[in-house]
Amino acid sequence: MSSVRVAIIDVGANTLRLLVAGPSGGRIVAVHEEREQLGLGKEVERYGYITAPKTARAAEVARAQTRKARRLGCERVEIVVTSPGRQAANGEDFAQALGQAAGVRARILSAEEEGALAWEGAVETLDEVPQTIAVCDVGGGSTQMVVGTRDAGPAWVRSIDLGSLRLSERLLADDPPGEEALRQARAEVRSAFETVAPPVAQLGLAAGGTARALGRFVGTLTAESLEAAIAKLAGLERAKIGKRLGVSPQRAATLLAGTILFAEVQGRLGIPLETARAGVREGCALALFRESVTAYA
Repeated sequence: MSSVRVAIIDVGANTLRLLVAGPSGGRIVAVHEEREQLGLGKEVERYGYITAPKTARAAEVARAQTRKARRLGCERVEIVVTSPGRQAANGEDFAQALGQAAGVRARILSAEEEGALAWEGAVETLDEVPQTIAVCDVGGGSTQMVVGTRDAGPAWVRSIDLGSLRLSERLLADDPPGEEALRQARAEVRSAFETVAPPVAQLGLAAGGTARALGRFVGTLTAESLEAAIAKLAGLERAKIGKRLGVSPQRAATLLAGTILFAEVQGRLGIPLETARAGVREGCALALFRESVTAYA
């Protein structure tokens, strides 16, 4: 493998995250990671667009993270915008502002591309790869489900325009939410997934920050463990969730919604979900690394 380092700035519904990655032992590994909480998805949900002050702040962070990546020896840096870019009325203008501020390529990932990259990133870290693998990434603004094969890669991709932040903003704003709000949230999720019928998979992986927090809380995501988690989280104030699980206030505010979404996904897949060691950022870094190697070949 080449010694080229690459960097991905992942602009999501909750945070801007920088991943600097390089090769090690035939794989790419994280060299440096950092994040800045911005809450873009909350603006999109409330206003339908990203405001000028929030755009300016995001551009400032993207510029600073790009400079950090250059100092760490990255020859290729790319900004990828996920659900905020797709869902905001001014998503294209927002992505363009980030790219101009940072001086690097910035693009909005389609829902299908985001899912496929999350699958690639999650599967790339597996020591043993079964023939069929399902990966689910519950983000703040949307949920991606992908099933693929060891030989052919991602084959079945579905994106649901509902994520943990969106669901929290719409139906679980009270702290803690009442029984009626919980019932409505679960009904909303069932309706959103009504037509989703994934193919059979041998292994299920849960990717993203919600998945990592849940993994620390309950271990493997089974029907039983997820239902138990929903019952516990629904009865706790967000401050207690944050303290008990060691998560940020922003994560604590959306963890119940994310758990409801994962419970729906797990039920439709019909298999337990293990926490993935990587996801969409790593998938993007892998794609950029391959581009870099090809360019230098």
